[in-house]
Amino acid sequence: MAQWTAEVRVDEALARELIAAQFPPLPERLLVFLGEGWDYTAFLVDESLVFRFPRREIGLPGTVREIAKLPVLAPLLPVAIPNPVHVGRPSAEFPWPFYSASFLHGAEPDASLSDDARRSLARPLARALRALHDGAILDAAGDGLPVDPMGRADMAVRVPRTRETVAAIGELWQPPAEFDDLLKRAVELPPPEPTAVCHGDLHFRQLLVDGSTLAGIVDWVDLCRGDPSMDLSLVFGFLPGAGRREFFADYGEVEPASVVRARVLALNLMSVLVRYGHDERMPGVEGEALAALDRVFA
Repeated sequence: MAQWTAEVRVDEALARELIAAQFPPLPERLLVFLGEGWDYTAFLVDESLVFRFPRREIGLPGTVREIAKLPVLAPLLPVAIPNPVHVGRPSAEFPWPFYSASFLHGAEPDASLSDDARRSLARPLARALRALHDGAILDAAGDGLPVDPMGRADMAVRVPRTRETVAAIGELWQPPAEFDDLLKRAVELPPPEPTAVCHGDLHFRQLLVDGSTLAGIVDWVDLCRGDPSMDLSLVFGFLPGAGRREFFADYGEVEPASVVRARVLALNLMSVLVRYGHDERMPGVEGEALAALDRVFA
């Protein structure tokens, strides 16, 4: 099985059957395939609800966390996130839980998004992450969350993986001379402290934008307690220099070690997305991820 292939794929007919069986009278009008990523296949139902069906068993703990924790987070964040409305039970037709949330309008950004538009997103992103990383969120939602289960902020884990993922796209992107120096500084850092609730996998594909407006943040399956630098990786892969300055003016300054961790994780995530976009013939994803790799060193 290719690494991007779903273990269980829900097509339109099965989605309609599962929803109608557990949540009649849905769907009353339309059911439309919305898209799929690593974790979910999504369908828009009656132009108002997005049903998300897991694609891999390994992601099920994340689905359970989303169902339990997103209702806690949603009223505390200054940005729209999925908030479960219906929770589907495993059945003979589909072995895993699934859920719906209100449809969030917006589109995934790609390389066509201008620097001015990115800069206008900097402060809304800063406010969203400042709220997420606040101690009040940790008190409200931190109980029961795992501590950085993927080792995203742990440079002993992340540095060798970054070398591997960057080497794997050698025909598409070559790192600049600063690459080795950055990784050498990273590997000398101590283990991170889990001081905040973190999205855990925050990159451009998890954003919804409407022009230059931040419309939402999605795909919270990696929600965890960890070092905020794992979410700050977005800043270095997505925002231009002026946008970064505005982000940190609103979010607050961070330690140099956090910057190093965030940049390394951005390199790791974006090199994976370059390969994913290339293999799956998604030029928008590949192009944005390649541009993000260059931004890390801008």
